[in-house]
Parts: sequence; C-alpha cells; structure tokens
Amino acid sequence: MPGATHDAIRLEPTPGALTIEAPTADVGYSPFHMLASALASCTFSVLQSWPTPKKLSVDDLLLDVQCQFGDDPHRVSDLDVSFTWPSLPVDRIATAKRVAALCTVHATLMHPPAIGIRSSTEPVASATASPAVSPPQAPAAVNNMHGDPAAPPE
Repeated sequence: MPGATHDAIRLEPTPGALTIEAPTADVGYSPFHMLASALASCTFSVLQSWPTPKKLSVDDLLLDVQCQFGDDPHRVSDLDVSFTWPSLPVDRIATAKRVAALCTVHATLMHPPAIGIRSSTEPVASATASPAVSPPQAPAAVNNMHGDPAAPPE
C-alpha cells in the first residue's frame, strides 16, 4: 500500500478461544485494530470452511492486515490482507484469494452501509429515507492506529 502511515495485526490459528494481544504492553488495542481484526477473522473463517476435495489444513495459515490512513476526512483509507500458508499448493493460491474475497466483512467494506447517527430520543430512520450523517473531521495529527494525537506517524 502506498503512503507512510501503516499499522497491522496478525491472526494466527491457536487452539481455544480467539485471543487478541497487543504487540507490547504500552500499545493499546484501538478501534482500528478491531476493524482489521474483524476483516482478518472473517477471512480466516471463510478460508477455514473452504470446501476442497482434499480438506486443507489451516494450522499453518497466517493472516496479516495492514491499515493505512487518509485525510479529508481522517479515516482508514486502505486495508491490505496478505496470507502465508506454507501447506497450500501453489496451484490453489488464486482460488484461495477468490475464496478470501467472499468474507462478509470484506463485502461490507467494499460496499459500505449507510450509517445514521441519532439521539436515543429520535426514531430510527431508514437508510434510504435520510442521508447518513458525516462525522466531523478528526485532527490531521491523529494518524496512527492507536488514535493518539501525540504519537508520530508509524
């Protein structure tokens, strides 16, 4: 992804419940990490359930999601999903990429929903009845995945 500001998460299959950990104790888990994690876990679940003649093991599948930020308005402008899957035969990589794109979170991000913002005292409006409310622009200095305006770009 072009640009200077990146942050990333990695999903590794481990037994038991999904555990999310920050890379170091001084790094918090931000809403941007949550967005990347949602995309990674959805992509993983689609690949894990991929019906193949020879059921492929996902024990060695790793997913990385990198985020880049843009301005006007400040937002996540790019998400890059990459996978490392040593046991996947080379002739199945193109198919695995097509299967990964079937993730519902991926489809949602490619075709974003209308988002309404209202007070709890107001009735819920249909997305087609009124336009979505645009959030105010965040300061341009907030340009890292942790949302910390004092932190330098990563």
